[in-house]
Amino acid sequence: MTPNKSYKKILVLGSRGMVGSSVVRILSNFEKFDVITSNRKTTDLFSLKETQKLFNDTKPDYIVNAAAKVGGILANDTKRTEFILSNLKINMNIIESLIEHKNSKLINLGSSCIYPLGAPIPISESSLMSGALEPTNSPYAMAKLTAIEMGDAISKEYGHKIFNLMPTNLYGPNDNFSPEESHVIPGLIFRMHHAKINNEKEFLVWGTGSPLREFLFVDDLANAIKFFIENDTKEGLYNIGSNEEITIKDLVSLLKNIVGYEGKIIYDSTKPDGNPRKLLDSSKIQNLGWKPKIKLPNGLKITYEWYLKNFI
Repeated sequence: MTPNKSYKKILVLGSRGMVGSSVVRILSNFEKFDVITSNRKTTDLFSLKETQKLFNDTKPDYIVNAAAKVGGILANDTKRTEFILSNLKINMNIIESLIEHKNSKLINLGSSCIYPLGAPIPISESSLMSGALEPTNSPYAMAKLTAIEMGDAISKEYGHKIFNLMPTNLYGPNDNFSPEESHVIPGLIFRMHHAKINNEKEFLVWGTGSPLREFLFVDDLANAIKFFIENDTKEGLYNIGSNEEITIKDLVSLLKNIVGYEGKIIYDSTKPDGNPRKLLDSSKIQNLGWKPKIKLPNGLKITYEWYLKNFI
């Protein structure tokens, strides 16, 4: 590829995960981007030496940090040590390796779980560190908060430009479709599909079904990342959401129709609901010109079709 004025070299960490693979697929459609992929097989981000070598070898204009240890409520609550240590190690090595590369801009991906339990709805960026975290995933959230603080430290001390993007609940192709460790949408898809093919008469859902959730199709996040790469935007913290809420009960109903499951839905109120409501205020980025494009029903259909093609 011949370099030109708009040519940018993009290093995507965690390139085989749901977010990373979406970013690679979308950015690779444009000749102005030279997309460099990195995954756990090519670079051990637990190793400072390997991380430094990757940055030194590639000298990227932008680094997209999509590398993380992620999971749903059960995984976050039962593997607390693994979640905080793994994510801290990854982010510490990335930030330390970045110090020598002042011209490399970092797009750091976090999570809406960084915001306090009970923060005013919709949750704005100003709610950061204003209260106690939701207890079921506080170790993961604390690791993500630490990444923001480390990024802020090197920005102020060394002059780096860092964009911290906090997406709402993501879903889409290449998600983790584990019945125990996944987030709500892929977990429901996996279990409901198997309930359908096994002709199960009842389908159990954790919690009461009353919590409200906001979901974002992963390609919308990838396009938000593209937006920051293409535009001269001030670095900082940005929420990335859909601005639409749905109850878990209504989500299950949507999936029931998409999957074609005909049994009865049972809600287990003895299991945790998690945060009752977690809608993000994404007006900061939307006022700059980015908007989500994929509505939830269409995104769920795309995700289920991908699951059928790749897992069945």
